Amino acid sequence: MSIPPPSGPQHPQDAQGPQGPYSAPPQPRGPYPAPQFPHGGGPGLAPYGLYGPHGPRPPAAVNGVAIAALVFGVMCLLPAVGLVLGLIALRQIRRRGERGRGMAIAGSVLSSLGLALWVASLATGVAADVWEGFKDGARGNGVLALRKGDCFDSPGGLEGLAYEADRVPCADEHDGEVFALVTLPDGVYPGDARLADTADERCYALQDAYAMDSWAVPDDVDVYHLVPSRESWRYGDREITCVFGNRDAQATLTGSLRRDETTLDAHQVAYLEAARVLDTALGEAPEAEFVEDDLPGHKEWADRVSKALAEQAGMLRGHAWPAGAERPVTDLAGELEEAEEEWARAAGADDADTYHEHHDRGWELIDARKSVTARKALGLDTSPPAYDEEAERDAGGGEMEV
Repeated sequence: MSIPPPSGPQHPQDAQGPQGPYSAPPQPRGPYPAPQFPHGGGPGLAPYGLYGPHGPRPPAAVNGVAIAALVFGVMCLLPAVGLVLGLIALRQIRRRGERGRGMAIAGSVLSSLGLALWVASLATGVAADVWEGFKDGARGNGVLALRKGDCFDSPGGLEGLAYEADRVPCADEHDGEVFALVTLPDGVYPGDARLADTADERCYALQDAYAMDSWAVPDDVDVYHLVPSRESWRYGDREITCVFGNRDAQATLTGSLRRDETTLDAHQVAYLEAARVLDTALGEAPEAEFVEDDLPGHKEWADRVSKALAEQAGMLRGHAWPAGAERPVTDLAGELEEAEEEWARAAGADDADTYHEHHDRGWELIDARKSVTARKALGLDTSPPAYDEEAERDAGGGEMEV
C-alpha cells in the first residue's frame, strides 16, 4: 500500500538534482537574484489584491446618475436638471468607488453652459424667436400651430389640456374650427382664471366677424378657447385660440362655419353688415327683465334700437342690389322704417303700459322671419336661429312672410 505524500510543497531529500517527483524548481542562471513573490505567491501568480481567488476581478460599475447627467447636458433641454444630476453623481462616485467621473463632470459643464444660454436668451428676447420657430416646425400636429380657418381633431377633445391637433379638411368631421387668434401683451403670467375671462370676452366678441351670418351657425355650436399654460407662457406663448365646437365637447362638426369676405360675395356682405347693426342694439337690453323694474333703462334701450333700425334701413336702401334681390330688400327696408317709428314711441313712453304697446308692435315688425325672402334672393341661409324663434314667440311674433 502506498502512502500519498503529505500536502504542501515538498523538498528534496538529497542534492542529486531534479530526478525526484517533488524536486525544487530549477533556479535561473546568471548573476540576477531569484524573483521574490510577496504574500506567499509563486511563479505565474500575481500579487494578492489585484485578482480574486477565481481569476481577475470585474471592473467597477459605471454610475447611472453620471450617464443621465451627460445625456441632459448634451441635449440641453433641462440644463438645471443636468447640473444637479452631475453634482449628485460626483458625490456618489467618491463614496462608492464607481466609474463615470468624467461623464459627470462633462454633464455638469454642458448643463452649466446651457443654463447660461437660456438665461441670456430670456433676457434678450431670443426665446420668443425660438418659440415661434418651434410653432412653425410643429405645424400640422400641434395646438400652437393652428391658424384662423383651420379645422382640426384633438385626441382629447375640446376640454381639459390639449397638446396635439391634427388639421383636417373642414368638409370632413372635425372637433373644432379656429375662428380667431388673440395676441396678449407681455408681462407676468395673468393666471388661469384671468386668462379664461379674457378669452371668453374676446372670443365671443370676435365670432360674428368670422361667422357673419348667425343663421348659418347650428344651434349646437358653442365657443371654446385654447389659452397659454404657465409653462408655455415662460417661453413666449401669448396667443389665445378661439374655436367653434359642438356644445357636446365629444361630438363633432361637419363643414366650415366661415361666412365672411373670403367666402361671401359683396351683396351678401352688405346685407349682413346692415343686419349686424340691429343685432348689436338688440343684444344691449337692460339687465332688468321687467319694464316696471327699470322703465328709464328700457326707454334708453328702445332709443338705441330705434336708431339702429334707421341706420340699417338706410344701409339697405343705399346699396345697389342685384335684380332678383332689389324688390325683397326694399320691402324689408320699409318694414324696418315702420318698426323704427314704434321703437321711437316706446322710447318716449311716459308709463310701462304705453311702452309695452309700442315695444310689442315694434318687435312684431322686426320678426326675423320677415327677412327670409330677402335672404333667399341673396343666397343666404333661410332658417332663423332657435333663439330668434323663441324670442319672437315670447313677444307674439307674426306669421312668416315669403
